[in-house]
Amino acid sequence: MAPVLPLALPPRPRVRLAQGLWLLSWALALAGGLTLLCSGHLLVQLSLLRTFLAPSCPFAALPQVALAAGAAALGTGLAGAGASRASLDAAQYPPWRRVLGPLLLAGTAAGGGLLVLSLGLALALPGSLDSGLEEGLGAAMAHYKDTEVPGHCHTKRLLDELQLRHHCCGRRGFKDWFGVQWVSSRYLDPNDHDVVDRIQSNVEGLYLIDGVPFSCCNPHSPRPCLQDRLSDPHAHPLFDPRQPNLNLWPQGCHGVLLGHLQGLASTLGSMLAVTFPLQTAVLLGLRYLQTALEGLGGAIDGEGDAQGYLLPGGLRHRLKTAWLQGGAARRPAPGEAPPEEAPPTEDPPEA
Repeated sequence: MAPVLPLALPPRPRVRLAQGLWLLSWALALAGGLTLLCSGHLLVQLSLLRTFLAPSCPFAALPQVALAAGAAALGTGLAGAGASRASLDAAQYPPWRRVLGPLLLAGTAAGGGLLVLSLGLALALPGSLDSGLEEGLGAAMAHYKDTEVPGHCHTKRLLDELQLRHHCCGRRGFKDWFGVQWVSSRYLDPNDHDVVDRIQSNVEGLYLIDGVPFSCCNPHSPRPCLQDRLSDPHAHPLFDPRQPNLNLWPQGCHGVLLGHLQGLASTLGSMLAVTFPLQTAVLLGLRYLQTALEGLGGAIDGEGDAQGYLLPGGLRHRLKTAWLQGGAARRPAPGEAPPEEAPPTEDPPEA
């Protein structure tokens, strides 16, 4: 039986294949290391921003799978560099001869599968960020006032840090704060008629004002920060509420975080796109080098041509035979009735 995809390898091309594989393997190890760094950085960023991302958002699966794929690519690159270098010396190759087969199988099944899965996630999951951030930021703003509620004690601090660090305000803009109660109830005077009127005029019993937290204020503004009564044109002299950019951060946090995380995911996807063809080339080259050296007893400088191949011909024949036999066993022959079941035998009565 002829092997699958055979390749004739004379002495000089065998040496060049080993040398080229050594360089490709180090390039794969570098790409795998960079993939590890990119996925780790994205994973850390998601951990820091988990308060503002919906728990049901599947985007966090991308850096986790990419982290495993990067580790597999790094291991494949290091193993490929060692094996290709050892193949140039007949005295150093025998230890690799025993383990190269399992390494190729593991690199193809685990590393290749993880890379394909990571690439698929990098293309599919960034779209889920939009709805995940929309829901997560809305929930964080609703719990901004709950500084004494277990599970939400740090939401106010985290949201203030987010708005100050990323120069954003609200979910889509500063007016989002007008629709949530962000002032804690313990700071409201129940005897104040204005407070009572605002709470009673709201269907949900919330204290809503046309103001924003201090973290929405732009410290580079030439005038003091105006946080309340922002929709009243007569509340602040010489202040035009139609131009809040002079005083507050103009953009919402949704767009800022979406661009930030999608940029990191795009960088990670680019690294995965570079790592995948490198790993494919290294695994294919190692397989051809391994099968060629097996025909020469492990000596790369052996006399005569050697033949490398992807799969042995007997394996293809055995798989085809097993498939045909399995199909024939499942289908009865034409004109042949299925075998009848024998009637159950009754036990003789006891004497």
